[in-house]
Amino acid sequence: MQKRKLIIILTVIFILFISFIIYFLYALNIIPHRKYTNKDFGIETYISLVDKDNDGIDDQTDIINNTRKYIKTKPRYQSKYYATGYPDDEYGVCTDVVAFGLKDAGYDLMELVNEHIKLNRDLYDIDVVDKNIDFRRVRNLKVYFDNNAISLTTDINKIEEWQGGDIVVFEKHIGIVSDKRNKKGITFIIHHANPYQKYYEEDILKYHDDIVGHYRIS
Repeated sequence: MQKRKLIIILTVIFILFISFIIYFLYALNIIPHRKYTNKDFGIETYISLVDKDNDGIDDQTDIINNTRKYIKTKPRYQSKYYATGYPDDEYGVCTDVVAFGLKDAGYDLMELVNEHIKLNRDLYDIDVVDKNIDFRRVRNLKVYFDNNAISLTTDINKIEEWQGGDIVVFEKHIGIVSDKRNKKGITFIIHHANPYQKYYEEDILKYHDDIVGHYRIS
């Protein structure tokens, strides 16, 4: 009888342990999350009225398409300085996801941020202006988007107000809003956070309480 109770207890402990491991791997996005679309929630997909690079694709769609094009190169995470401004090798950081997504849609953040800094030094906490790196810093991009993009809700539960191609800024991180959603309708984020990240498009918003900005290119 005692032996049977011990087996039951050990079985319960084992099941709880396995359940914890599965939850932990799921929370870290090591186990992929099922993806849904706007259509699944009756949300109308936002189409921009602007086509900055005149390629026949609206800006919002262009940004999400080009962001996906960039992450298909599977950049490895490493913070480096580039005399070219934009990384020209297989490495990158979180800001590069945004920079490349916008650049191929007609918005050269290296030039745009540098111009805005020179005209508005009082807004930026910068001692020495460096065009090649300033646009790759999260704090600078937040200032730039605060003044040059449409500011939107930071409430992730207002799911209809989050659209693929938007930009989300955290206290020390940044990414592009995906056009895919989780089962609650909360959008996935396309981002590059660390060297151990398995997927670039992840269901992370629900785990963050440090969202400081949500923007749309006007």
